[in-house]
Amino acid sequence: MTIAFLGLGNMGGPMAANLVKAGERVVGYDPVPAAREVATSNGIVGAGSIAAAVTGADVVITMLPSGAHVLECYREVVPVVAPGALFLDCSTIDVADARDAAALAVKAGHHAVDAPVSGGVVGAEAATLTFMIGGPEAAVQRAEPILQAMGARLVPCGDSGAGQAAKICNNMILGISMIAVSEAFALGQSLGLSDQALFDVASTASGQCWALTTNCPVPGPVPTSPANRDYAGGFASGLMLKDLRLAQSAADAGDVPAALGRKAAELYGVFVQEDGPGRDFSAIVTSLRGDRND
Repeated sequence: MTIAFLGLGNMGGPMAANLVKAGERVVGYDPVPAAREVATSNGIVGAGSIAAAVTGADVVITMLPSGAHVLECYREVVPVVAPGALFLDCSTIDVADARDAAALAVKAGHHAVDAPVSGGVVGAEAATLTFMIGGPEAAVQRAEPILQAMGARLVPCGDSGAGQAAKICNNMILGISMIAVSEAFALGQSLGLSDQALFDVASTASGQCWALTTNCPVPGPVPTSPANRDYAGGFASGLMLKDLRLAQSAADAGDVPAALGRKAAELYGVFVQEDGPGRDFSAIVTSLRGDRND
């Protein structure tokens, strides 16, 4: 089996490397030369173009920035892959774009699965990602052994587009909850409450949540959280903003109010404009507490 992997950046590169470690033959392409160099050092066969990477491939995996990129890629790739190929999109994109991409592949006699990921760069490197999977049962079963080489948990969510739906709904919860936790720390600070005292109470009471106990937005209480590294690494605030906007677009299309999701997207939009897109999304606490780095 030959796997073509398109998109070898911070997430795609380590994912492709883990496929090689699992014994798969992987041919990869990325428009950034540095990404291609790192990939080839990890055993991925470098290709000079998308067409060269996918010609004759049995499986095509994409990890691309947007739905427009995925659709453009599928239009180029669908006609040149091996008959009955499996298309496996791990990007985080609009649900409608995911369904349109799957339809392009299926119409040409191929199989298609959307499988966006959770776990960040650390999870990609350690092969501990969670995959949220959408697609027909037969295609999902075919994709599972490949996904298992890159992740620790596979969650079938329904037909085409369902993986993307689960991803954006989950991240809307995460973005809202991080703002709530950050506002609580800002309020606690104003009332003279130490961060540790608030954490000790909320982490064992009804305020407990992942944004508090794993990705705590203030330094100290959770030593492994990005807050202890000036918010380096983790899940970038620019990516959180992207996912919140995808959720809002889907909510608008479905006439779902999602008022808190809309407000979270607005707050992250302001924060990213002021702070940049690179720091972990928990860094929004620095703005809400008035101590953002300049």
